[in-house]
Amino acid sequence: MLSPEELEQFHTQGFLFLKDALTATQLQRLTEQFDLWKEQSRSQTAPYGETIDGRPRFDIEPGHCAERPALRRIASPIEISDVYLEVMRDNRALDAVVDIFGPNIKFENAKINSKLPGAATQVKFHQDFLFEAHTNDDMITVLFFLDDVTPENGPLQVIPGTHKGRLYDHWHDGIFTGAVSDEVMEAMTPLAESCFGPAGSACLMHTRLLHGSGPNLSQGPRTLFICEYLAEDSYPLHDNHIPSQYQYEVVRGEPTGRVRCSEYEMAFPEMPTGASFFEQQAKKQ
Repeated sequence: MLSPEELEQFHTQGFLFLKDALTATQLQRLTEQFDLWKEQSRSQTAPYGETIDGRPRFDIEPGHCAERPALRRIASPIEISDVYLEVMRDNRALDAVVDIFGPNIKFENAKINSKLPGAATQVKFHQDFLFEAHTNDDMITVLFFLDDVTPENGPLQVIPGTHKGRLYDHWHDGIFTGAVSDEVMEAMTPLAESCFGPAGSACLMHTRLLHGSGPNLSQGPRTLFICEYLAEDSYPLHDNHIPSQYQYEVVRGEPTGRVRCSEYEMAFPEMPTGASFFEQQAKKQ
């Protein structure tokens, strides 16, 4: 599906913007379901619901209230919505993942990250792989835009080429902060590129790519449905930090019964105990 130029960009830069990753029908159904969850959140005052590992499924931002809901994270929405499950299993971005990593692809985890108007939540620079050690790093995070993503509403910011570099420590002074050090963040911020575009688009990002995002400074929402996929011959080295009944389902191709290993070194992450990794990032002062 991808052109040689698009493949070269992904392998060189570590990310790729893909327009029309969702059909109009998929986008409408995903958005309608999220709007229902947002309305339900108005009656809540703390993280709520339950995932299969006993943590809250729905995470709300400090300051959330009925008049100004700030539902910021839904863990594994595919377990409670047939619409989200169907899209995880079949979408245009997944066809692109096949072009990048080969015919046999597994699903790893899914979540929704939302920044409603005025939401203060920002995501500090980090690398997804530091949360999910596997035998090899042929892994992609696909961020589906459920809203128009603009320069003002907290778009994804990536540091091109960092997927080919080092794995930065996310532990600092004995605490897993889920982010790089202040020194690394200060050095990398001037190199950041924003990834924005219309609803229905997606950004495909290598698991080692350094990235983050700022707060929503606009009057419109910025909601992402995020799916992580990996090569079928990549196997986890610890528990999934967003477990689900569908984890490691083969969504393209077929099982091979083989495992492939790549050479790297990193500290195991701390498994989250709260509703989302935002609590882990908040530990860093």
